[in-house]
Amino acid sequence: MSMAPAAKVARAGPVWRRGQLTNPRISVAMSVYNNARYISASIESILSQTLGDFEFLIVDDGSTDGSNDIIQKFARLDRRIRVIRQPNRGLVPSLNLLIEIARAPLLARMDGDDISLPRRFERQIEFLDANPGYGVVGTNVYDIDEDGRLAQDHDQYPSDHEGFVQEMERWSPLCHSTVMMRREIVRAHGGYRQAYRHCEDYDLWLRLSLRTRLCSIPEQLLYYRRSPEQVSTRYALQQQTGAAIARLAHLERVQGRTDPTDDLAYLPSIAAVDETFGRPGISRELRSSVAPKLVYSSTAMRGEGFHLLMDHLRDGGDLAGQWRTFARLLKFRRPARAAQLGALLLARTFSRKRAALTPVGTASRIPARSARTCRGDAIRDRPHPQP
Repeated sequence: MSMAPAAKVARAGPVWRRGQLTNPRISVAMSVYNNARYISASIESILSQTLGDFEFLIVDDGSTDGSNDIIQKFARLDRRIRVIRQPNRGLVPSLNLLIEIARAPLLARMDGDDISLPRRFERQIEFLDANPGYGVVGTNVYDIDEDGRLAQDHDQYPSDHEGFVQEMERWSPLCHSTVMMRREIVRAHGGYRQAYRHCEDYDLWLRLSLRTRLCSIPEQLLYYRRSPEQVSTRYALQQQTGAAIARLAHLERVQGRTDPTDDLAYLPSIAAVDETFGRPGISRELRSSVAPKLVYSSTAMRGEGFHLLMDHLRDGGDLAGQWRTFARLLKFRRPARAAQLGALLLARTFSRKRAALTPVGTASRIPARSARTCRGDAIRDRPHPQP
């Protein structure tokens, strides 16, 4: 893999027809929903790129906060911007629309609350020109908060395909809003899948990893904003469940079997995964994978994620760190749930100590006792509304 610029191929200059660029090098794909606070800085960061041979496609997905007025102001000043306004349909349909109407051979993703550094496109084009076997390239990022303050720690993404494949079993090793992709590869493999909303990028990377190479340039070329409103916070249960099912579907494809989620509009509930994949025991494994990842999300712990965690612990899940979850529930102002969790933890701890003290051969004479906990509602199999 080379980071050196490839030999430049002669290319015709930009061609404009009826006020629109017909042969751009890059199509920038941005979907916006109520980003009025940040959208100006985000758009300006794209218009300030050192490589300016692009069309800038912006879908206003039914914003109600004045985002569209800001977008239209920029569109009047720069004819590279094409605005598509629509009723709210959600991120996945919006991104697929952008893929469909893009004119350039390369797609660059951008979110309406992030900020690209000026050389981002230039460096990504250099990489893709020098490495034709790669179909997707991202970058490292600087994390910032709602007010633009830099975080102390920043994720480092794999800088070659081998590292990407190694990491993708644990997490999504690309920052979605940094990626530049070869359009035809994405189109040929169906774009984003609606069933995987809230983890649509991870599902796409898993599918593309069997057809092309993916990595990130080891340079920080975007400011990535983290906030309580982002998907990983608001939809933690759906995102973690979807990511776990995406990994299962990927394993099916790797082993030469049909992906059972291919034609689904909605993913199955965890309880229904055994039936979807046609094998027993998968639901239990999925629950043990997802439940421990939900304990930091106030939204998940206030909702169905708590019941999933309780079912996991009743089924023998690891107790390590769960007293910290107890404290977190109090912080989230859920004292009744903290009490339920505390009772279960005490009951399991007592039961384990009693078992350790019971002489071999006498356990059968001790009557069984059940934990005094409230029964959680089952995770319901229902569609999740789009924001």
